Amino acid sequence: MKLRDLYARPGVTLSVEFFPPKTEKGDEDLLREARILKSLHPFYCSMTYGAGGTTRDKSVELVTRIQRECVLTTMCHLTVAGQSKAEVRGVLDKLKTNGIENIIALAGDPPQGAAADWVPHPDGFHYAIGLVREALARGGFSIAVAGFPEIHPRAKSRTADLAYLKDKVDAGADVVITQLFFDNDDYYRYVEDAQKVGVRVPIVPGLLPIQSVAQARRITALCGSKIPPQLEALLAAAADDNEQAVQLGIDYTTQQCEGLLRFGAPGIHFYSLNKSRSVKAVFENLSLPAAQ
Repeated sequence: MKLRDLYARPGVTLSVEFFPPKTEKGDEDLLREARILKSLHPFYCSMTYGAGGTTRDKSVELVTRIQRECVLTTMCHLTVAGQSKAEVRGVLDKLKTNGIENIIALAGDPPQGAAADWVPHPDGFHYAIGLVREALARGGFSIAVAGFPEIHPRAKSRTADLAYLKDKVDAGADVVITQLFFDNDDYYRYVEDAQKVGVRVPIVPGLLPIQSVAQARRITALCGSKIPPQLEALLAAAADDNEQAVQLGIDYTTQQCEGLLRFGAPGIHFYSLNKSRSVKAVFENLSLPAAQ
């Protein structure tokens, strides 16, 4: 089922993101975790690319396996970084052949060790909006794009970032999925500002259930998200206890979800880090009706 149809349904749309493992055992572990999460009836799951598009083929393979073997609707990441236009078109053709109807169009991360101010592939698209237009032109896809409640790290200003979001939606995006954040006020302000500039599609908050203190700090440093003072105090208390950190992540994410759903968020997209435990616990804490 296409994203546009999923988010047109009544109720809250819950979804989960995975990343491609590096080994065959990791692949099987991921499929096991996906099957556990299937029992919670998420509306769909997504599969990322590695930095610089390095896991392109693996991502397409896994998103196809999850859709077929786990019988879950899927969404595949598609990035500007590291890909020529011909390669992008090849990925879109393969996804279509394999029955994958949903993509999220992203600029993507530079390869590890590359300069922060990376440049696109010389024969590639320069911005995510080019991917949106290409996927729309090829037909058969429903398209998500990224949103940044705390502003994209490379944006010139908040105003410019919101204007670009509007351009991506006007180009054909059906839904916006946000970068992870830990302060709901950032999301509330972002939605209100996006609506003021004319963005009318669903804006879905992306949440990361913390699984370790070191991991949370590393990921937020990479993506430019902040850790609010109240969460920093909780992290400090759990710094030497991974089990405490996992429970902190479950409790904090549940509280975030409750506030976001009261605000009227159309769903929640969970960055699972390929682990089902925390996402499963949050799903159960929310006691929402299963997807139909």
